[in-house]
Amino acid sequence: MNSSSTRSLRGGVRVAVLALLWGSTFLWTDLALRGLSPLQVTFVRCVIGALVLTVACYATGRRLPRGVAVWRHIVVAALFCNALPFALFSVGQQTVDSGLAGVLNATTPLWSIMLGLALGSERGLRPTRLAGLLLGFTGTIVILAPWQSAGATGWGALAILGAAASYAVAFTYMGRTLVRRGTPTISLSAAQLVAASGLTAVAMPIGGLESIDPGPAVVITALVLSVFCTAITFHLTYRIINDEGATNAAVVGYLLPVVSVLLGAVVLGENLSVRVVLGMAVVLVAVGMTRRNEATVSPAEQTVAPAADGPAAAGAATAELAVPLTEIDRRVPSGACSSPAE
Repeated sequence: MNSSSTRSLRGGVRVAVLALLWGSTFLWTDLALRGLSPLQVTFVRCVIGALVLTVACYATGRRLPRGVAVWRHIVVAALFCNALPFALFSVGQQTVDSGLAGVLNATTPLWSIMLGLALGSERGLRPTRLAGLLLGFTGTIVILAPWQSAGATGWGALAILGAAASYAVAFTYMGRTLVRRGTPTISLSAAQLVAASGLTAVAMPIGGLESIDPGPAVVITALVLSVFCTAITFHLTYRIINDEGATNAAVVGYLLPVVSVLLGAVVLGENLSVRVVLGMAVVLVAVGMTRRNEATVSPAEQTVAPAADGPAAAGAATAELAVPLTEIDRRVPSGACSSPAE
Protein backbone atom coordinates (compact mmCIF):
# COMPACT_ATOMS: atom_id res chain seq x y z
CA MET A 1 0.00 0.00 0.00
CA ASN A 2 1.55 3.31 -1.08
CA SER A 3 1.78 6.37 1.14
CA SER A 4 -1.22 8.04 -0.51
CA SER A 5 -3.45 5.01 0.11
CA THR A 6 -2.22 4.71 3.70
CA ARG A 7 -2.92 8.37 4.33
CA SER A 8 -6.38 8.01 2.80
CA LEU A 9 -7.12 4.95 4.96
CA ARG A 10 -6.00 6.74 8.11
CA GLY A 11 -8.14 9.71 7.16
CA GLY A 12 -11.17 7.49 6.61
CA VAL A 13 -10.75 5.69 9.92
CA ARG A 14 -10.24 9.01 11.69
CA VAL A 15 -13.47 10.32 10.17
CA ALA A 16 -15.35 7.18 11.29
CA VAL A 17 -14.07 7.51 14.87
CA LEU A 18 -14.89 11.21 14.89
CA ALA A 19 -18.41 10.52 13.60
CA LEU A 20 -19.04 7.94 16.34
CA LEU A 21 -17.82 10.25 19.10
CA TRP A 22 -19.36 13.41 17.71
CA GLY A 23 -22.63 11.66 16.89
CA SER A 24 -22.97 10.45 20.47
CA THR A 25 -22.60 14.03 21.75
CA PHE A 26 -26.33 14.63 21.33
CA LEU A 27 -27.21 11.62 23.48
CA TRP A 28 -24.87 12.68 26.28
CA THR A 29 -26.05 16.29 26.07
CA ASP A 30 -29.65 15.12 26.42
CA LEU A 31 -28.72 13.16 29.54
CA ALA A 32 -26.60 15.97 31.01
CA LEU A 33 -29.49 18.44 30.65
CA ARG A 34 -31.42 16.35 33.16
CA GLY A 35 -29.21 17.75 35.92
CA LEU A 36 -27.55 20.86 34.46
CA SER A 37 -28.69 24.01 32.66
CA PRO A 38 -27.65 24.56 29.03
CA LEU A 39 -24.95 27.06 29.98
CA GLN A 40 -23.67 24.80 32.75
CA VAL A 41 -23.34 21.93 30.27
CA THR A 42 -21.39 24.23 27.95
CA PHE A 43 -19.09 25.44 30.73
CA VAL A 44 -18.35 21.92 32.02
CA ARG A 45 -17.58 20.68 28.48
CA CYS A 46 -15.16 23.53 27.80
CA VAL A 47 -13.37 23.47 31.16
CA ILE A 48 -12.82 19.71 31.44
CA GLY A 49 -12.04 19.43 27.74
CA ALA A 50 -9.48 22.24 28.07
CA LEU A 51 -7.90 20.52 31.08
CA VAL A 52 -7.56 17.19 29.24
CA LEU A 53 -6.02 18.73 26.13
CA THR A 54 -3.72 21.05 28.08
CA VAL A 55 -2.36 18.13 30.10
CA ALA A 56 -1.86 16.14 26.88
CA CYS A 57 -0.17 19.14 25.27
CA TYR A 58 2.45 19.58 27.99
CA ALA A 59 2.83 15.82 28.55
CA THR A 60 4.01 15.47 24.95
CA GLY A 61 6.58 18.25 25.24
CA ARG A 62 4.57 21.05 23.68
CA ARG A 63 3.09 24.22 25.09
CA LEU A 64 0.20 26.54 24.44
CA PRO A 65 0.67 29.05 21.60
CA ARG A 66 2.22 32.43 22.34
CA GLY A 67 1.65 35.79 20.74
CA VAL A 68 -1.28 38.21 20.69
CA ALA A 69 -2.00 37.66 16.99
CA VAL A 70 -2.50 33.89 17.22
CA TRP A 71 -4.58 34.21 20.39
CA ARG A 72 -6.90 36.69 18.65
CA HIS A 73 -7.61 34.04 16.02
CA ILE A 74 -8.00 31.38 18.70
CA VAL A 75 -10.58 33.44 20.59
CA VAL A 76 -12.64 34.01 17.43
CA ALA A 77 -12.46 30.29 16.58
CA ALA A 78 -13.37 29.38 20.17
CA LEU A 79 -16.50 31.51 19.95
CA PHE A 80 -17.79 30.00 16.70
CA CYS A 81 -16.56 26.41 17.16
CA ASN A 82 -17.03 25.87 20.88
CA ALA A 83 -18.76 28.37 23.15
CA LEU A 84 -21.58 29.43 20.81
CA PRO A 85 -22.51 26.06 19.20
CA PHE A 86 -22.18 24.15 22.49
CA ALA A 87 -24.61 26.59 24.11
CA LEU A 88 -27.00 26.57 21.14
CA PHE A 89 -27.11 22.76 21.07
CA SER A 90 -27.81 22.62 24.79
CA VAL A 91 -30.61 25.18 24.45
CA GLY A 92 -32.06 23.45 21.39
CA GLN A 93 -32.02 19.99 22.92
CA GLN A 94 -34.35 21.12 25.67
CA THR A 95 -37.15 20.74 23.10
CA VAL A 96 -35.55 18.70 20.28
CA ASP A 97 -34.76 14.96 20.45
CA SER A 98 -31.09 13.96 20.42
CA GLY A 99 -31.48 12.07 17.13
CA LEU A 100 -33.06 15.02 15.40
CA ALA A 101 -30.38 17.33 16.79
CA GLY A 102 -27.77 15.22 15.01
CA VAL A 103 -29.82 15.38 11.82
CA LEU A 104 -30.05 19.17 11.95
CA ASN A 105 -26.33 19.41 12.60
CA ALA A 106 -25.79 17.52 9.34
CA THR A 107 -26.43 20.79 7.52
CA THR A 108 -22.91 21.88 8.54
CA PRO A 109 -21.26 20.54 5.34
CA LEU A 110 -23.70 22.47 3.18
CA TRP A 111 -22.98 25.70 5.06
CA SER A 112 -19.28 24.91 4.77
CA ILE A 113 -19.31 24.34 1.03
CA MET A 114 -21.33 27.52 0.52
CA LEU A 115 -18.76 29.48 2.52
CA GLY A 116 -15.92 27.80 0.65
CA LEU A 117 -17.40 28.75 -2.70
CA ALA A 118 -18.08 32.31 -1.54
CA LEU A 119 -14.53 32.74 -0.24
CA GLY A 120 -12.88 31.03 -3.20
CA SER A 121 -11.32 28.19 -1.19
CA GLU A 122 -13.34 25.55 -3.10
CA ARG A 123 -12.42 26.54 -6.64
CA GLY A 124 -11.21 23.00 -7.35
CA LEU A 125 -14.39 21.32 -6.08
CA ARG A 126 -15.13 18.32 -8.31
CA PRO A 127 -18.68 17.50 -9.49
CA THR A 128 -18.66 14.17 -7.63
CA ARG A 129 -17.93 15.81 -4.29
CA LEU A 130 -20.44 18.58 -4.93
CA ALA A 131 -23.08 15.99 -5.87
CA GLY A 132 -22.25 14.08 -2.69
CA LEU A 133 -22.74 17.17 -0.57
CA LEU A 134 -26.10 17.89 -2.18
CA LEU A 135 -27.15 14.24 -1.91
CA GLY A 136 -26.22 14.28 1.77
CA PHE A 137 -28.43 17.29 2.29
CA THR A 138 -31.24 15.46 0.49
CA GLY A 139 -30.83 12.48 2.79
CA THR A 140 -30.98 14.83 5.75
CA ILE A 141 -34.24 16.30 4.46
CA VAL A 142 -35.67 12.78 4.10
CA ILE A 143 -34.82 12.09 7.74
CA LEU A 144 -36.11 15.45 8.89
CA ALA A 145 -39.38 15.29 6.90
CA PRO A 146 -40.32 18.98 7.18
CA TRP A 147 -43.51 18.28 5.22
CA GLN A 148 -44.92 16.40 8.20
CA SER A 149 -46.89 18.29 10.83
CA ALA A 150 -44.51 16.91 13.46
CA GLY A 151 -41.47 18.27 11.64
CA ALA A 152 -38.80 20.16 13.51
CA THR A 153 -40.02 23.70 14.08
CA GLY A 154 -39.63 26.31 16.74
CA TRP A 155 -36.76 27.96 18.54
CA GLY A 156 -35.07 24.71 19.53
CA ALA A 157 -34.59 23.61 15.92
CA LEU A 158 -33.50 27.10 14.89
CA ALA A 159 -30.92 27.13 17.69
CA ILE A 160 -29.44 23.86 16.44
CA LEU A 161 -29.38 25.08 12.84
CA GLY A 162 -27.58 28.16 14.11
CA ALA A 163 -25.02 25.91 15.81
CA ALA A 164 -24.48 23.98 12.56
CA ALA A 165 -23.87 27.23 10.66
CA SER A 166 -21.52 28.36 13.43
CA TYR A 167 -19.46 25.18 13.01
CA ALA A 168 -19.15 25.85 9.28
CA VAL A 169 -17.91 29.40 9.91
CA ALA A 170 -15.45 28.09 12.50
CA PHE A 171 -14.05 25.31 10.31
CA THR A 172 -13.44 27.75 7.47
CA TYR A 173 -11.89 30.33 9.79
CA MET A 174 -9.64 27.75 11.47
CA GLY A 175 -8.52 26.43 8.10
CA ARG A 176 -7.60 29.91 6.88
CA THR A 177 -5.98 31.39 10.00
CA LEU A 178 -4.72 28.69 12.38
CA VAL A 179 -3.70 25.39 10.79
CA ARG A 180 -0.43 24.83 8.88
CA ARG A 181 1.24 27.83 10.48
CA GLY A 182 3.85 26.09 12.59
CA THR A 183 1.75 25.37 15.70
CA PRO A 184 0.94 21.73 16.53
CA THR A 185 -2.78 21.02 16.41
CA ILE A 186 -2.74 19.62 19.95
CA SER A 187 -1.55 23.06 21.11
CA LEU A 188 -4.21 24.83 19.05
CA SER A 189 -7.06 22.60 20.21
CA ALA A 190 -6.02 22.95 23.87
CA ALA A 191 -5.72 26.72 23.60
CA GLN A 192 -9.05 27.02 21.84
CA LEU A 193 -10.91 25.18 24.60
CA VAL A 194 -9.12 27.32 27.18
CA ALA A 195 -10.42 30.41 25.35
CA ALA A 196 -13.90 28.88 25.09
CA SER A 197 -13.86 28.27 28.85
CA GLY A 198 -13.14 31.95 29.41
CA LEU A 199 -15.89 33.06 27.03
CA THR A 200 -18.42 30.76 28.70
CA ALA A 201 -17.37 31.87 32.19
CA VAL A 202 -18.17 35.46 31.25
CA ALA A 203 -21.71 34.39 30.30
CA MET A 204 -22.33 32.24 33.40
CA PRO A 205 -24.12 34.99 35.38
CA ILE A 206 -26.73 35.18 32.61
CA GLY A 207 -28.03 31.63 32.93
CA GLY A 208 -25.45 29.38 34.49
CA LEU A 209 -25.95 29.93 38.21
CA GLU A 210 -29.07 27.80 38.71
CA SER A 211 -29.03 24.97 41.23
CA ILE A 212 -27.76 21.68 39.83
CA ASP A 213 -28.39 17.98 40.43
CA PRO A 214 -24.89 16.57 41.08
CA GLY A 215 -26.02 12.95 41.09
CA PRO A 216 -23.65 10.15 39.95
CA ALA A 217 -25.41 9.78 36.59
CA VAL A 218 -25.03 13.49 35.83
CA VAL A 219 -21.37 13.50 36.87
CA ILE A 220 -20.53 10.46 34.72
CA THR A 221 -22.46 11.90 31.79
CA ALA A 222 -20.64 15.22 32.09
CA LEU A 223 -17.26 13.50 32.17
CA VAL A 224 -17.99 11.38 29.09
CA LEU A 225 -19.35 14.42 27.25
CA SER A 226 -16.31 16.50 28.19
CA VAL A 227 -13.49 13.99 27.64
CA PHE A 228 -14.66 11.88 24.70
CA CYS A 229 -17.19 14.10 22.94
CA THR A 230 -15.36 17.39 23.45
CA ALA A 231 -11.60 17.00 24.04
CA ILE A 232 -10.87 13.99 21.82
CA THR A 233 -13.52 14.87 19.24
CA PHE A 234 -12.33 18.45 18.95
CA HIS A 235 -8.70 17.43 18.55
CA LEU A 236 -9.61 14.94 15.81
CA THR A 237 -11.60 17.69 14.09
CA TYR A 238 -8.54 19.93 14.13
CA ARG A 239 -6.43 17.13 12.65
CA ILE A 240 -8.87 16.61 9.79
CA ILE A 241 -9.01 20.36 9.08
CA ASN A 242 -5.21 20.40 9.06
CA ASP A 243 -4.75 17.29 6.89
CA GLU A 244 -7.75 17.44 4.55
CA GLY A 245 -9.27 20.92 4.75
CA ALA A 246 -12.36 22.49 6.31
CA THR A 247 -14.83 20.95 3.86
CA ASN A 248 -13.77 17.37 4.60
CA ALA A 249 -14.01 18.11 8.32
CA ALA A 250 -17.54 19.41 7.85
CA VAL A 251 -18.48 16.34 5.79
CA VAL A 252 -18.32 14.33 9.03
CA GLY A 253 -21.57 16.09 9.87
CA TYR A 254 -23.41 13.95 7.33
CA LEU A 255 -22.58 10.85 9.36
CA LEU A 256 -23.96 12.31 12.57
CA PRO A 257 -27.65 11.59 11.80
CA VAL A 258 -26.83 7.89 11.48
CA VAL A 259 -25.16 7.80 14.89
CA SER A 260 -27.45 10.20 16.72
CA VAL A 261 -30.72 8.71 15.43
CA LEU A 262 -29.64 5.12 16.19
CA LEU A 263 -28.44 6.03 19.69
CA GLY A 264 -31.57 8.05 20.34
CA ALA A 265 -33.74 5.11 19.30
CA VAL A 266 -31.79 2.45 21.22
CA VAL A 267 -30.95 4.35 24.42
CA LEU A 268 -33.71 6.95 24.73
CA GLY A 269 -36.51 5.17 22.87
CA GLU A 270 -36.87 7.87 20.23
CA ASN A 271 -38.76 7.06 17.05
CA LEU A 272 -36.95 5.20 14.21
CA SER A 273 -39.04 4.76 11.05
CA VAL A 274 -38.42 3.24 7.62
CA ARG A 275 -38.14 6.75 6.19
CA VAL A 276 -35.39 7.59 8.69
CA VAL A 277 -33.46 4.42 7.85
CA LEU A 278 -33.73 5.20 4.13
CA GLY A 279 -32.50 8.73 4.73
CA MET A 280 -29.50 7.44 6.68
CA ALA A 281 -28.62 5.09 3.80
CA VAL A 282 -28.65 8.06 1.42
CA VAL A 283 -26.40 9.95 3.82
CA LEU A 284 -23.85 7.12 3.88
CA VAL A 285 -23.71 7.02 0.08
CA ALA A 286 -23.26 10.79 0.02
CA VAL A 287 -20.35 10.68 2.46
CA GLY A 288 -18.63 8.10 0.26
CA MET A 289 -19.02 10.42 -2.74
CA THR A 290 -17.62 13.42 -0.92
CA ARG A 291 -14.51 11.49 0.12
CA ARG A 292 -13.88 10.02 -3.34
CA ASN A 293 -10.66 10.97 -5.13
CA GLU A 294 -9.28 12.95 -2.21
CA ALA A 295 -6.00 13.39 -4.07
CA THR A 296 -7.77 15.89 -6.33
CA VAL A 297 -8.44 18.35 -3.52
CA SER A 298 -6.92 21.75 -4.20
CA PRO A 299 -3.17 22.06 -3.59
CA ALA A 300 -3.80 24.51 -0.75
CA GLU A 301 -5.42 21.71 1.20
CA GLN A 302 -2.85 19.07 0.33
CA THR A 303 0.39 20.75 1.42
CA VAL A 304 0.77 18.53 4.46
CA ALA A 305 3.33 15.79 4.05
CA PRO A 306 2.73 12.27 5.41
CA ALA A 307 3.85 11.67 8.95
CA ALA A 308 7.30 10.18 9.29
CA ASP A 309 6.62 9.23 12.90
CA GLY A 310 3.58 7.75 14.55
CA PRO A 311 2.22 8.21 18.07
CA ALA A 312 4.64 8.03 20.93
CA ALA A 313 3.58 4.51 21.82
CA ALA A 314 3.64 3.05 18.30
CA GLY A 315 3.71 3.99 14.64
CA ALA A 316 0.68 2.08 13.48
CA ALA A 317 -2.54 3.76 12.45
CA THR A 318 -4.47 1.82 15.06
CA ALA A 319 -2.28 3.24 17.79
CA GLU A 320 -2.74 6.69 16.34
CA LEU A 321 -6.48 6.38 16.90
CA ALA A 322 -6.18 4.63 20.23
CA VAL A 323 -4.10 7.48 21.64
CA PRO A 324 -5.24 10.48 19.59
CA LEU A 325 -3.99 13.03 22.10
CA THR A 326 -0.38 11.87 22.29
CA GLU A 327 0.73 12.05 18.70
CA ILE A 328 4.11 13.58 17.96
CA ASP A 329 4.68 16.33 15.42
CA ARG A 330 4.65 15.43 11.74
CA ARG A 331 8.06 15.93 10.13
CA VAL A 332 7.72 17.76 6.83
CA PRO A 333 10.40 17.07 4.20
CA SER A 334 12.33 20.08 3.01
CA GLY A 335 10.35 22.08 0.49
CA ALA A 336 7.07 20.26 1.12
CA CYS A 337 5.60 22.81 3.51
CA SER A 338 6.82 25.90 5.28
CA SER A 339 5.90 24.64 8.75
CA PRO A 340 5.10 21.38 10.55
CA ALA A 341 1.43 20.41 10.57
CA GLU A 342 1.62 18.57 13.81
